[in-house]
Amino acid sequence: MISYGIDDDTVYRQAGIYAGRILKGEKPADLPVQQPTTFKLVVNLKTAEALGLTIPPSILARADEVIE
Repeated sequence: MISYGIDDDTVYRQAGIYAGRILKGEKPADLPVQQPTTFKLVVNLKTAEALGLTIPPSILARADEVIE
């Protein structure tokens, strides 16, 4: 009902950039290792209500996406 994790779009974009650099001739071992810097908080209110749980308004205000 609540998920906090990496932003998939950013990770996929970075993978595409890496693939492009490899196709241009760079060695994969020479590419830097990067950690994700963008995270998303997703709240599924439909599931929370089905379980009889109440999500505090402060969490809903911070959520990047709310599924109703």
